[in-house]
Amino acid sequence: MIRFSSKLFFLKRIPSFFISSALVAHGHTALAQSQPERSVGQGQNLEEDITLRRYANHPAVDAFISEMAARHDFDAHALRRLFARARYSATSAKQVMPVASPEQQRNWHVYRSSFLDEKRIRAGVRFWRAHQAVLRRADRAFGVPPEIIVAIIGVESFYGHQMGNFHVLDALTTLAFDYPPAPNRLERARLFRQNLEDFLVWTRDIGLDPTRVLGSYAGAIGMPQFMPSNILQYARSDEPNRPPELTGAADSILSIAHYLRRYGWEAGRPVVWNIGVDSGSQRIAQATADGRPEPHHTLGQLLQAGLLLNKAFLDLRAELDTPVTVVDLPTPGQPVEYWLGLCNFYILTRYNKSFFYAAAVYQLSQRLKQRFKPAMTQNLFKSSQNS
Repeated sequence: MIRFSSKLFFLKRIPSFFISSALVAHGHTALAQSQPERSVGQGQNLEEDITLRRYANHPAVDAFISEMAARHDFDAHALRRLFARARYSATSAKQVMPVASPEQQRNWHVYRSSFLDEKRIRAGVRFWRAHQAVLRRADRAFGVPPEIIVAIIGVESFYGHQMGNFHVLDALTTLAFDYPPAPNRLERARLFRQNLEDFLVWTRDIGLDPTRVLGSYAGAIGMPQFMPSNILQYARSDEPNRPPELTGAADSILSIAHYLRRYGWEAGRPVVWNIGVDSGSQRIAQATADGRPEPHHTLGQLLQAGLLLNKAFLDLRAELDTPVTVVDLPTPGQPVEYWLGLCNFYILTRYNKSFFYAAAVYQLSQRLKQRFKPAMTQNLFKSSQNS
């Protein structure tokens, strides 16, 4: 029997009509791209406001069921019974809407403070210490350093303590068929519909009751808060012949590393460079910052314009052709903070398309790395004394 943590999955064998091959499709990145920059992780625990039986005899749901039967050989009658139990989640619909005030949304210091607190740093060091072996394996296999993986798990789910208490079937059904009014409503609804499709395929393939899987208000699951489409495509198991268990640390670590590598993580390369604090460099950064996360300038172009880097021991000649983007981190009433983001910074925005998110993950990773190194040195010193 497959074992899943009781925090997220309630194991229940289900009928044979829920068994077939997995589908690889679109993923979590696309859903993250227009999520508001909230100050807590997507796996937060909220009180869910639900409406019963909204999707029984629902025309759009009935059409979806017909597609699932034709495309994946689902039993249409069984799916109708399943969706008769699905509930409209008013909380999910509310949470996917942009926050009311753009000024409040773009406050880097407030956002950062939610993730760089002492409690999260201490928990991250403990998590790193407990899972050093698998973090090293992930680094060797995918080239993603431990501090980045630990920071992502810390931001996404507080190391598994905040994985969400929403019924994923309800959240995905609501957002697929009742996405609230928004300029990109149809696009977003299609993405959630794809994730609903992949969620049903995934739960069928591994024998889970889809009504008992819990996650975030948007349907993200486990420590890494993967959307179902990304579970199918990127999740990895630490044991052969066992499906990935994203409530477990080992599989979550390997899955995040695999995800980042597949999107282009560059092993051994930096994430950001610091821009000089002189007025000239700051003016160039301000003029160049356009909000585009993908690197689209070269370092040489910015240096030629007069920008200076606050970075010692950097071989500028070797880096002239390095693609970069100017990252702007505004805080109302204070000077905007500017960084140069390299390819790996862009890859972090593929996990969640937000400069704030990627910057928080990076800064948390550096705090964890600084705190973890002394702990390692101290442990080695104690070991030498005892030997």
